[in-house]
Amino acid sequence: MALPKLNTPTHEMVQPSTGETIKFRPFLVKEQKVLMMAQETGEGTEMADAMCELIKSCTFGAIANPEQLPSFDVEYMFLKIRSKSVGDEIELQLTCEDDNKTIVPYTLNLNDVEIQHTEGHSNTIMITDTVGMTMKYPSLKDLKKYTSGEMGAVELTFGVIGECLVNIFDENEVYEELPKNELDEFIESMNTDQFADVQAFFDGIPRLRHDIVIKNPNTDVENKIRLEGLQSFLG
Repeated sequence: MALPKLNTPTHEMVQPSTGETIKFRPFLVKEQKVLMMAQETGEGTEMADAMCELIKSCTFGAIANPEQLPSFDVEYMFLKIRSKSVGDEIELQLTCEDDNKTIVPYTLNLNDVEIQHTEGHSNTIMITDTVGMTMKYPSLKDLKKYTSGEMGAVELTFGVIGECLVNIFDENEVYEELPKNELDEFIESMNTDQFADVQAFFDGIPRLRHDIVIKNPNTDVENKIRLEGLQSFLG
């Protein structure tokens, strides 16, 4: 006689970059096992791969290529799936910044955590009055490529810009698929203010971020703590 099939509940979440509603299920024990094995290795690339496979499975195939999504999409969707799989609340131990030593326990409800957007942020960067760049958000695949192995800061910066560049345009034409040497030459010809505008695009990328306030029991000082990045919300 065959064993009974176990049903799993279905939930919904909104994909941050598109606003699309995605159905998902909690992960199963076999999927949690793979995730735990990736965590034990301590390798960021293995953890990223495990997260992508989990998202692909738990969204019923709606997200077929998670590694191609903006990294904040992947972090957000993984957090939502995890919250419905192992619990909505996590226990954190937070250090008060006013004395940098007092530790305060805090219970965080993961349902309160959302992607935060920078006001006025745009994927169009005007280098001059007539010349601009259209950018896309770096995907998890892009970040894995440029955060693994040994790479200098300059090579890393130029590499990420190249991966995220959609096109360069002026009042007459749109330039796509530029050779690397031409793109490098274009970036190198910028002045410091123009290059700062490019850096501002990356600084303003939407992030998994949550602000909380805790009171130091020893000083009665309120501390505003910012949690940012997936690891901050995993307990």
